[in-house]
Amino acid sequence: MLQEEVLALLKGQAAPRSGEDMSRELGVSRAAVWKAITALREEGYVISSAPHRGYRLEASPDRLSPGELRGALAGRVIGRELICLETVDSTNSALKRRAVAGAPEGTVILSREQTGGRGRRGNSFLSPPGGLYLSVLLRPQTGLRELMWLTAWAGVAVCDGIQRCCGVRPGIKWTNDLILSGRKVCGILTELGMEGESAWPQYVVLGVGVNVQQTEADFGPQVAPVAVSLRQVLGSAPRRADLAASILLALDEMRAAFPGESARYLEQYRRDCVTLGREVRLMGPEGARPAVAEAIDEDFRLVVRLPGGARETVNAGEVSVRGMLGYV
Repeated sequence: MLQEEVLALLKGQAAPRSGEDMSRELGVSRAAVWKAITALREEGYVISSAPHRGYRLEASPDRLSPGELRGALAGRVIGRELICLETVDSTNSALKRRAVAGAPEGTVILSREQTGGRGRRGNSFLSPPGGLYLSVLLRPQTGLRELMWLTAWAGVAVCDGIQRCCGVRPGIKWTNDLILSGRKVCGILTELGMEGESAWPQYVVLGVGVNVQQTEADFGPQVAPVAVSLRQVLGSAPRRADLAASILLALDEMRAAFPGESARYLEQYRRDCVTLGREVRLMGPEGARPAVAEAIDEDFRLVVRLPGGARETVNAGEVSVRGMLGYV
């Protein structure tokens, strides 16, 4: 879409860009560039213009679009194909459908709302307008043991992205919830597709849902005690496009490091994990069991001490962890 291509050019440099230069680079007429500029202004972009100098982007609305993100992700694997939606059932579900159809690694789907957001163990994930919901397609060529690390690695990467954009670093509630002010600001869901005959991994879809602009009223009385948005913590919300670009860049760095730099991601995960040292409940098929979270092992599993003194290593696929006193 020409409008998005023009936006990407304007965002790519601070100096004014002439309509003639843009028309030449994009292979269209100057009149077509002018129409695209007009359409962008109608969507809330502030674009100045001056004779013999050209157009310059002065301010942008809070909008998710390929043009907003393409410049920041230029040359990266993640973001090579960007699909931006207003609403979707689930970005993970939509991307899994494309993965099966052969979409390339690095394809990203973003949305401002999900009508059927999902979390771990079949739980629903509240996804009202005002959040940032995105999914990334990976096709790692590695064994199952390493693939089981990806959710934890993604937790570190998303913490990196939020910190770079917002100046605050969340903690990680084992295994896949990011925490600010003692409440959940982000959830991560990793889903794996396998080839039926060989049982070889075919794709990984990594989903990230960040609470950005929501208020307590948006969450509702049941969710508000355990959820928080960046707006509530910071006093103002970041632009979702800026946050998305920062998170996707961090995930691209993670992709390039996986799985060889496990020691670095493990060290950071242990520093970020707010579960360690706390009394928790292990929620599994046999019911709830009390324990104390003591360590993260080399495979990002949680090591706990049970009331009788025995130690046990638990896997995220087997149990979930809840705080004894509050969410964390």
